[in-house]
Amino acid sequence: MKLEQIYTGCIAHAAYYLESNGEAAIFDPLREVQPYIDRATKDNAKIKYIFETHFHADFVSGHIDLSKKTGAEIVFGPTAKCGYDCISAEDNQEFKVGNYTIKTIWTPGHTLESTCYLLIDENGKQHGIISGDTLFIGDVGRPDLAQKLVEDLTQDKLAGYLFDSLRNKIMPLSDDLIVYPNHGAGSACGKNMSKETTDTLGNQKKTNYALRADMTKEEFKAELLDGLTPPPAYFPQNVLMNIQGYESLDSVMTKANTPLSPKEFEAIANEKEALVLDVRHENDFVKEHIPSSIFIGLHGGFAPWVGALIMDTKQPLLLITPKGLEEETIMRLTRVGFDHAIGYLEGGIEAWKAAGFETDSIQSVTQEEFADNYENSIVVDARKESEYIAEQVKGALNIPLDHINNHIAEVPKEDSFYVHCAGGYRSVIWASILKARGYHNMINVEKGMAGIRETKVPLTAFVCPST
Repeated sequence: MKLEQIYTGCIAHAAYYLESNGEAAIFDPLREVQPYIDRATKDNAKIKYIFETHFHADFVSGHIDLSKKTGAEIVFGPTAKCGYDCISAEDNQEFKVGNYTIKTIWTPGHTLESTCYLLIDENGKQHGIISGDTLFIGDVGRPDLAQKLVEDLTQDKLAGYLFDSLRNKIMPLSDDLIVYPNHGAGSACGKNMSKETTDTLGNQKKTNYALRADMTKEEFKAELLDGLTPPPAYFPQNVLMNIQGYESLDSVMTKANTPLSPKEFEAIANEKEALVLDVRHENDFVKEHIPSSIFIGLHGGFAPWVGALIMDTKQPLLLITPKGLEEETIMRLTRVGFDHAIGYLEGGIEAWKAAGFETDSIQSVTQEEFADNYENSIVVDARKESEYIAEQVKGALNIPLDHINNHIAEVPKEDSFYVHCAGGYRSVIWASILKARGYHNMINVEKGMAGIRETKVPLTAFVCPST
C-alpha cells in the first residue's frame, strides 16, 4: 500500500493518493488532475474512487474532470446532493481499494456533509484518517461557511454538530492513528492551524484546543467562534461550482491561454470591461505598469488574494505575466474558480510601450528614506489587525489589505501618505487597488516592516484605550 500527501503551498491544500494492489483512490484533488493520472500510471494502477471530504469553499476540486477522464466514481458523505453523478455514502459504509478498506465516518459540523475516511489495511488495522476540514493539526474547521446553503442553519448549530462529531466519532478512535487533514497553516478554513501537515490523533488530543476532554459544548462553541473573520467573498462561489459542476479545465485553459497584441489587449479591456491583472514581481510593477491594472504577484499568496480582492469569479481578466508563466498563472486562477481569463499581453510591458501606449508607476522609497521623512506624515499599515496590534509604527493607521474594498473611505484623500506591509508584497497590491480608483497620493515603503525594523523608527505595540 502507498499513501502520499500531495501538498500545494500556495493554497495550503493537501490531496492524498492511495494505491493498493493495482487500484488507486484520490482524496480531495485539485483542479489540475493530470498529475494524479500520471501518478497512477506510474504504479500501473487504475483510479477507482475519488473521495471528497465535503464541498470545498476555498478551491475548486478536480473531482468532475478526474472522473470523466478515468471513469472513477465520486464519493461524498451522507446528505451530499450533487449536480452530477456521485455516490452519497452512508455513515460507516466501506469501499475497497485493492486490499485496503476505506470507511466513511460522517462528521457534520464544518459543513453538513463533512465526512472523514478511516484507512484500514489488509490485516484490519486502522492506519490513519483523512480528516478533511473536520480536524486540522492544531485546529478544527470553521462552522460558518455552509450556513447560507440551508435554511435555518446557523454557525452556532454547525458548531454544536462539530462538537458532537469530534467527541462521538473522532476522539474515541485509537491514539496511534495518523491524522491527514485537507489544509495547513495559511488556509482561511481555520484560524489556528499548525505548519505541520500530519500528526497522531493522540498528540492532537493533548495539544489541540478543540479536543480538550473537559470542554463543554458551550465552551467549545465560544472558543471556536471567537475571532472568526468574514470568509473571503469567493468562497460561496467555489462551493456552488463544486456542488453543481463546472466547465472542464482543458476548455478553460484553451480559451485563456491566448496571446494578445497590445492593440488587441487594449481593445478587449475596453469592450469587455476586463480587469487587467499584473502578476509580475512587485518591484517590476512599481517601476512601470499599465494604467488602472491591479497587481497580485504570482510569487506570493496569489490565488487566495485574487479570490479575496477581486471577489467575483466571473470577472473577465486580462493578464500581464512573466514570460513563460502564462499557463501557470491561468492554472492557479482556476484553482479558486476564476475561469474567465481572456488572454495575456504577448511581449509584456515592453511590447506595450513599443506600441506607443503609456505606462504608470507607484512612488516607492527605501526604509532609510522612510525613516528620514515619515515624521509629521500619515502612515498606513496594510497588514492584518493582529500584526498591527503586535507591532506598529507609532501613530500608524491600520487599513488591512484583506478588507480594503470595504474601507476605501478611510484612505487619506488629500495629503501624501506612506503605506507599508510586512515585506513589500501586500502594500503594492494595496497601492495598486487605490491607484486604479484614482488615488495617486500614496508612497510605498519597500521591504515593509522587515525593513523598517532595521532603522531607528520607533515601534510600539497597540495599547487598548482605557474605559
